[in-house]
Amino acid sequence: MLKKLFGRKNPHRVHLSGTQVEFEVGRNKTVLESALESGIAYPHDCTVGTCGSCRSRLLSGKVDAITPFGYTLSREELQAGYILACQAVPETDLEIAVELVDAAKLVRTTARLVETKDLTHDIKQVTWETDVPVCYRAGQYMNVSWPGAPGPRSYSFSAAPVAGGQNRLTTFIRRVPGGAFTEKLFSEDISSLPFEIEAPHGSFWLREAKTPILLIGGGSGLSPLLSVLEDAASRGVQRDAILLFGGRAERDLFCLEEIESLSRRWQGRFAFWPVLSEESAPDRKSGMVTAQIPEAIDWLGGASALQAYLCGPPAMIDAGVKALTETGIDLAEIHYDKFTDASSRAS
Repeated sequence: MLKKLFGRKNPHRVHLSGTQVEFEVGRNKTVLESALESGIAYPHDCTVGTCGSCRSRLLSGKVDAITPFGYTLSREELQAGYILACQAVPETDLEIAVELVDAAKLVRTTARLVETKDLTHDIKQVTWETDVPVCYRAGQYMNVSWPGAPGPRSYSFSAAPVAGGQNRLTTFIRRVPGGAFTEKLFSEDISSLPFEIEAPHGSFWLREAKTPILLIGGGSGLSPLLSVLEDAASRGVQRDAILLFGGRAERDLFCLEEIESLSRRWQGRFAFWPVLSEESAPDRKSGMVTAQIPEAIDWLGGASALQAYLCGPPAMIDAGVKALTETGIDLAEIHYDKFTDASSRAS
């Protein structure tokens, strides 16, 4: 009866700020669902509110959250108006700020695992060879599937991209207890296993600017950071940069020679600060890696003009975002890739 009296409400519209892109969101659908149905290359991956890939800034309007955004976004992000498009159901028309991805570059190809190398006691360098060349931006990742997999696994590229694409893709992979893929990788010979790779994914890449760069990583989170730095060095980028890397002990540090080589080629000031949380060692800083942020910002000349890039476990990212915003860095200048695993996402 009420429907007959008042009729069905019109769908809400979403405008992507700074673009001509608009789309309607159907009844009880999320922003992400409707964007993808409209053919819009909206950044996303897990679609269930854990990875943060669809993080967007709500400039106007109101949404309801299927799952509270606070499970993935930090308090600082929530206060600044960020939402997760995969969990956001519009209650009004919306204006949203988000960086769209280039779907035209997305490739699906079969691949073979051709090389592994131990980097630490729980991290391997893994190289796949694909049947089709893959193009990506430094900092992005690929989704890897195999027969019987419970779902794709995401791994960031660790090398600088090659113009025109490449058939050898290298990543750093950390062992996750109970992980569907990593248990196989660390305990079996899986070189004969057929893989499927979909890439590129992600919106983590170096933004064009002349400002200093603060990079913070933990564990296999060093992978996209090295890709970003190697690519920037090869392009002759002239920006001061500091790389903070956190590990529990000396045995968790790796790629030290590669970082030293990179520092010699860097066009600008470059510093590398390894930080150990459970061990003291000469020439190493101690404590949590995010506690070094204020000193690193001072080394770079202050927070007034600075970009920050973070890769690693969610707790490190959240602590880093909090520390960075407390120094006055705008959230728009903070870019991150949260490395979730079996404890926060089926892995």
